[in-house]
Amino acid sequence: MRVGFVGVGRIGAAHAQVVRDHPAVMTVRVADADGVRARKVADELGVEAAATPADAFTDVDAVVIAAATSAHAELMIAAAQAGLPVFCEKPVAADVGGTLAVLAAVEAARVPTQIGFQRRFDSGYVAARAAVRDGTLGEVRRVHLITADAEPPHPSYIPTSGGIFRDCHIHDFDVLRWVTGREVSTVYATGANRGAEVFATSGDVDESAAVLTLDDGTLATLQGSRYNGAGYDVRMEVAGTAGTYAVGLDDHAALTSAEPGVTFPNDQPFREFWSRFRPAYEAEIAAFVDVARGLRESPCTVADALESFYVAEAATLSRQEGRAVAVEEVRAGMPRPVRVGPTLGAGTDRSAS
Repeated sequence: MRVGFVGVGRIGAAHAQVVRDHPAVMTVRVADADGVRARKVADELGVEAAATPADAFTDVDAVVIAAATSAHAELMIAAAQAGLPVFCEKPVAADVGGTLAVLAAVEAARVPTQIGFQRRFDSGYVAARAAVRDGTLGEVRRVHLITADAEPPHPSYIPTSGGIFRDCHIHDFDVLRWVTGREVSTVYATGANRGAEVFATSGDVDESAAVLTLDDGTLATLQGSRYNGAGYDVRMEVAGTAGTYAVGLDDHAALTSAEPGVTFPNDQPFREFWSRFRPAYEAEIAAFVDVARGLRESPCTVADALESFYVAEAATLSRQEGRAVAVEEVRAGMPRPVRVGPTLGAGTDRSAS
C-alpha cells in the first residue's frame, strides 16, 4: 500500500511515522506547503518527499491530510475526485458550508473517509462507552467534560483557529455523542478573556464553559482553558443511576487532591496532546490503513464530524449572543462564515488536538 501525506507539522510527521511502520504499507510520500520541511521530515523518516501537495496524490492508494484547517476541504474534495480513501485531521472544513460540500463530494465519489477524532480510540473513552452500552452505569443522567491546555497555541494560530469551541471543544462534542449515543439538543456557552490579547482581538476566549442538554434530557457540563498551569487536562465523567465512570483520572491527571494523606495522582502530568493520546493516535491511523484496504468501515465519517460541528457552531453562537441555542437552529439555517485570519498554508498544522 502507498500513502501520501499533505502537511507534516508535528502531528502530520507523527502520523507519517506510524504509517511508515505499518506492515501493509510499502511507500510513504510526504508534502507540505513548506518544501524544506517536507524534505527534512522525509529524510528523518526515510520516506519520499513530494515537490507539491498535489504530487502527494499521485501514484498512491490513500492520502492523509494534516494541513492547515483552511486547506482541509479543498484537499478532501481533491482526494475524493481522485478516488482515493482519505484521512483528515479535524475539522473537515472551517465552516458548516464547507463541511457540507465535502460530504457531498465524498458521497458522490463513494470513497472511504475517516476524520481524526482520536478520543474514540482512547482506552478510557472506549471503556466508558462500553459501560453506557452494557448498562453498567444504569441510566445516564449527567456528563462532565474538560479540555484544558497547559499552554496556549502559538499566537499566529489563534486568528485562524475558528475559536475554542470549533478548534478545541469539538473533540468533546464528538466524544460526548460517541460515548452516550445521544445527540445534543441545546447549548448555553460562555467564556472569558484572561490571557493574551490575541484571543480577544480574534473574537475568541481563553477560558470556556458550557451546559449542554442531550435529546433524552441528560445534562452535560463542559470546561476548557488555554492556560491550565497544572498540565494538559482532558477528562470525562459519565454518571448514571448505577455508577460513575471517570476518563483520564490516572496518575498523570493534572490535579492535586486537597484531602489530607492522599497522594494520588503521583506521576507527572502530561504537558501536551501527543503524550496524552499517543496510543489513540496510533490506533486511529492503523484503523485508517484497514479502512483504506477495505477491511473495515470508517470509525468516524464526515457525517459524524458534521454533527459535532453543528454543536460547535451552536456553542459559538451562544457565547457570542449570550443565549441558549438549539442545535436545530444551526442545522436549519445556512451557517455564518467562520472568522479566520491570514491563511497559514496547506502544510501548517498548529492546533492542539
